[in-house]
Amino acid sequence: MCFVKSKIAEDFINDEEIKKTIEFAELNKNNKDLINETIKKAEKIKGLSHKEALLLLLCELEEENLRIFKLAEKIKDLIYGKRIVLFAPLYISNFCVNGCSYCPYCFEKNKIKRVKLTQEEIKEQVKILSEMGHKRIALEAGEDNKNCSMEYILNSIESIYSVKDKNNEQAIRRINVNIAATTEENYKKLKLKNIGTYVLFQETYNKKSYEKFHKFGPKSNYEFHTTAIDRAIKAGLYDVGLGILLGLENYKYDFTGLLMHKEHLEANFKIGPHTISVPRIKPANEIDVNNFKNIVPDEIFLKIVACFRIAAPYTGIIMSTRENEKIRKRSLEVGVSQISAGSSTGVGGYSKKEKFENSEQFETSDKRSLNEVIKWLLKLGRIPSFCTACYRKNRIGESFMEFSKSGEIKKFCTPNALLTLQEFLQNFADNETKKLGENLILKEFKNLKETKIKENATKFLEKIKNKEKQDLFF
Repeated sequence: MCFVKSKIAEDFINDEEIKKTIEFAELNKNNKDLINETIKKAEKIKGLSHKEALLLLLCELEEENLRIFKLAEKIKDLIYGKRIVLFAPLYISNFCVNGCSYCPYCFEKNKIKRVKLTQEEIKEQVKILSEMGHKRIALEAGEDNKNCSMEYILNSIESIYSVKDKNNEQAIRRINVNIAATTEENYKKLKLKNIGTYVLFQETYNKKSYEKFHKFGPKSNYEFHTTAIDRAIKAGLYDVGLGILLGLENYKYDFTGLLMHKEHLEANFKIGPHTISVPRIKPANEIDVNNFKNIVPDEIFLKIVACFRIAAPYTGIIMSTRENEKIRKRSLEVGVSQISAGSSTGVGGYSKKEKFENSEQFETSDKRSLNEVIKWLLKLGRIPSFCTACYRKNRIGESFMEFSKSGEIKKFCTPNALLTLQEFLQNFADNETKKLGENLILKEFKNLKETKIKENATKFLEKIKNKEKQDLFF
């Protein structure tokens, strides 16, 4: 039995329940009546339980699988429309005391160059990202209280927000933070720094596998790590992100575990995760993917994305540049709503300085620039978005979910995305991208249905075009 309201990790991520769920889904993966019943429930767009979602994931019936993918596409289009949110990671330190065998930051690894950015170097990185056109970043760091203390993290956030762009506006409008599990007191300190989403990757929910892959260091404490999101929410960080590293454990186990974690958060705090991340393990310094027996093939990977979209309709799904263009294109259709672009996974990686070489966490598969990715999205008919309005309007946590489920948020999301796109086109795009973008903006403005919002959005657009004002949003 799963004790969803328990504060103990092994109760709400219950190993016996996960194994029973996998057994049930395996037994019924060709049960046409049950699968059709589950798809009909999913069509109400209220999400699915972990048990129902795994049944769809393991379904082997060809016709029903087509319906599952089509439903994922429908839900993605209905809730997110054509918008794709863009961001870039910013690695500030790769010093780490943990023994994570899948990560080149591991304390035992000696080929990677250990680097920690000064506050001035952080500002330089932000200026480079800003000159690309980025407005949202994900702050990344290893765990090492000596070389990467909470004070250093907090100072780094201040440094990032202090940088101005060429229009003398705040260059980065929102920082999402992906740092190690910590105390409620430290999460309160992060809250005061006005961050966006706090993201923590579980890596794997299987306790035995978790302890095998995390041999020593603070991260090896499964209980402390798995309950960290609870502490973050209690501290006031209502937008939280979950993630698994596909390839460590059998994907069925971690898919189920993540949805059980979601159910635990909903039962205790009335909010689920703001985002779900689905990285697959990739080659890196001293990391050979052939040593991992649970590598997930493309077809199953895309179905995982689709089933997460169906199970958690209002949760953002993130895909990084770990994946190539082909996989990212299909993932956008079936569920992904946020992607990184023009990314570097090395500390100081946006500079071409020798001291920053050989500091990457993993190899990227999509090496295109931000402008190239935006051009690609525009050709696909997507709306590239740098919008940060919800964070700044305090549409977070439970209020964000209520706003989303009522459909109210859709009135603002498209015009906000289009306004941020116009800023990019004006300030950073090449001629081809600018032409494609302006044509799309014209077309999408005609499709706006809320008269008052359309009128105000048109005024905002003209102010941006005339360089009267930037950063306008609803």
